[in-house]
Amino acid sequence: MNGYGCAVAVEVVLAEPNAARRTELAFSEGMTVAMALAAAAEQPAFWGAEITSMAVGVYGEVVQPEHELRDGDRIELYRPLVADPKESRRLRADGKL
Repeated sequence: MNGYGCAVAVEVVLAEPNAARRTELAFSEGMTVAMALAAAAEQPAFWGAEITSMAVGVYGEVVQPEHELRDGDRIELYRPLVADPKESRRLRADGKL
């Protein structure tokens, strides 16, 4: 049991270019990623962000919406890449970036 009086407390984070959005949520056991994202979308920190359509992971490992969360998990939202990392490295190596 954690300090929230619930079986599961998680953190939801989204790193944006100029800031990070984050919120903490508390649920009973059996909470899934989909449930946590639905609850986070209602929090002021995530208003205006399309978080239910983003790729998601727990501590850097991509997971599916039905993934069951454990106490202390950090749900990370992954924005789409703006540029292909391999192409960016090639352009930098060629001095074009």
